[in-house]
Amino acid sequence: MIALSLIAEQVSPRIAGLLSGYPLGTAIALFFIGYEISPEFAAEGAVYTLAGFASTLMLTTGYLFGSRELARHSAVQHKPNSDMGKDSAQESQAGWRAVIKASLAGIGLFLLSGLVIQQFSLTLITAACLPALAILACIWGYRHIPETQVGQRVKMSFSVLMFRALVAAGIVLVITGAAHVVPAATAGVLAAFPISMFPFLVLMHRSYGAAKAHTIIKHYPTGLGSLMVYATSVACFYVSLGLLWGTLLAFALATVYLLIAPPYVDKLRHWLIARSPA
Repeated sequence: MIALSLIAEQVSPRIAGLLSGYPLGTAIALFFIGYEISPEFAAEGAVYTLAGFASTLMLTTGYLFGSRELARHSAVQHKPNSDMGKDSAQESQAGWRAVIKASLAGIGLFLLSGLVIQQFSLTLITAACLPALAILACIWGYRHIPETQVGQRVKMSFSVLMFRALVAAGIVLVITGAAHVVPAATAGVLAAFPISMFPFLVLMHRSYGAAKAHTIIKHYPTGLGSLMVYATSVACFYVSLGLLWGTLLAFALATVYLLIAPPYVDKLRHWLIARSPA
């Protein structure tokens, strides 16, 4: 998570958004579910983790629309005679109230869509279709989000970084703890929650404003394919190879995807922009 923040600041929010789809938190959650319960339970849950990535994109979409609605509401209430310094400060940083409301919108959509997904009996193929279609829809829906760069860096204190790490660790504990008392389908959907990306998104929104958060959201669907590859690998190999080798192979395949696929997804995005109405 610290690395994602540094990449967003030093390189670009675009690259950070892409790398946010790398299996970090989800991999930890599935590994410990397999370790504490059984590889079979984790493999069964991974099928619903795969489907649950559609809910992950519902979270980013809810966050996007929630933050946009708050920005429009703020613009209406903003006094036209305010000084430029105040305008600049408001554009570069977002208040916690705005961040919390956008977060609640995203989490609400994640839970609602996840509740629907776990009601169905899914195979690996049908589970993969849901996020694949969601990724295509989001690439098209996010296509007009402008690219932004971090200007003046906001110094991240040790306490802020520790807060992010503790939030992510807390989410992992909740998911792995819940796996002991809920069906594999529910545990799998919960493991699809963006454990590392979500605290990162919140911090970028709070520190640099909604525009930077939106750039991360725009490129997150491209990287999400890496998580799809990881969850598919867990479902296929945890039982036959065990936790250690199944995890290593899943990471290897997810890395290959992230090295190869993004340029082709960017071409698809540009194709959609060229053929969409202005």
